[in-house]
Amino acid sequence: MLFARLLSPALTTGALDIVGADGQKHRVGVGTPSLTLRLHDKALHRDLVVNPRLRFGEAYMDGRLTIEGGSVYDFLALLSAGTDNVQGVLGNLRETVSPALRLIQQSNPLRRSRRNVAHHYDLSRSFFELFLDRDLQYSCAYFPTSDTGLDEAQEAKKRHIASKLLLQPGMRVLDIGCGWGGMALYLARMTGAQVTGITLSREQLAVARERAAHAGLAGQVRFELRDYRQMEGRFDRIVSVGMFEHVGVPHYPAFFAKLRDLLAEDGVALLHSIGRSDGPGSTNPWFRKYIFPGGYSPALSEVVPAVEKAGLWNTDVEILRLHYAETLRHWRARFAARREDARAMYDERFCRMWEFYLAGAEISFRYQGHMVFQMQLARSLGAVPLVRDYMQRTEMALAEAMPPPLRTGRNVGASNA
Repeated sequence: MLFARLLSPALTTGALDIVGADGQKHRVGVGTPSLTLRLHDKALHRDLVVNPRLRFGEAYMDGRLTIEGGSVYDFLALLSAGTDNVQGVLGNLRETVSPALRLIQQSNPLRRSRRNVAHHYDLSRSFFELFLDRDLQYSCAYFPTSDTGLDEAQEAKKRHIASKLLLQPGMRVLDIGCGWGGMALYLARMTGAQVTGITLSREQLAVARERAAHAGLAGQVRFELRDYRQMEGRFDRIVSVGMFEHVGVPHYPAFFAKLRDLLAEDGVALLHSIGRSDGPGSTNPWFRKYIFPGGYSPALSEVVPAVEKAGLWNTDVEILRLHYAETLRHWRARFAARREDARAMYDERFCRMWEFYLAGAEISFRYQGHMVFQMQLARSLGAVPLVRDYMQRTEMALAEAMPPPLRTGRNVGASNA
């Protein structure tokens, strides 16, 4: 079986049995196998060799292949933990394509951006409540300790970001890609800022506005269905968490030029985004087709030049290495605990798609060099203090002042993983 030969270089720390559609068993690796990959369709013998990074995920979604003795995460971890060789088979969220094709894949004009956002983020609020924290934070959490729970880690993430914004009461803040409103509401509630949140998701907009009313913050926070390219005016602070992955490299110059135009002269911005440590690449074709069309996690070498050309100061950069791996571990466990609820909302194929998504994403952060970067930006040289100790002081003050959690208005119903 050619697929077994392709996997063989990756299995340096374990063994795997592959059972073909004809019933023949092939052992890959050394030792006693803990998992069995079973193919139920003869066509997979060819498909998994010709285009494994797309076809493996599709076959798992359709039930044309199953994993015995463990989960899809266990299978991907077995392939990824001991070697980088599997990156050429199906493990890495990267593929080698021509520069011209990358430009096409990452082109996100306004109409396409709206369509891409709707594909993923307009799923029902009830679905995301199955596995996210109580504040519906759908981005990397921040784990101060190894035993920090998901809810606490997402609160810590908001404090960490707020500490880099140097906020004062009454400041005008723009939240680009505001999601379900959690960050905007937190900043308004904890610092007295006036916050505008923008999103391209109608579902997220409705939830964010409902939450603002429920929290009594509708006069201090407003949410709009708008793209960053449509914004005008000046803001003292700009924050963007988990949105930059949907911009696309061809649009980076315009994004940072717009950011500069929207910032006040002494303004500060904080960009929080997934990145990659291995240089420019391209999004895995399965993720691009089924999860994040138009999405791309950039290398810093692709981002920094656009920042420089826009005339912005890069005043601080922090790399969060395994924080997203831990976030995804919690999401994956919560999703598994509520899987039957998700199946009732959608169907079995949808659940298998999300299992593969959450598992593959965690693998990319745990083993394959994906990370999160936080980049603090300013228009003027003296916009932020010369040393970073103000961040720790602010975080401590916010933690001490934290009121009871700002809940979603519904019972999320998922305990910490």
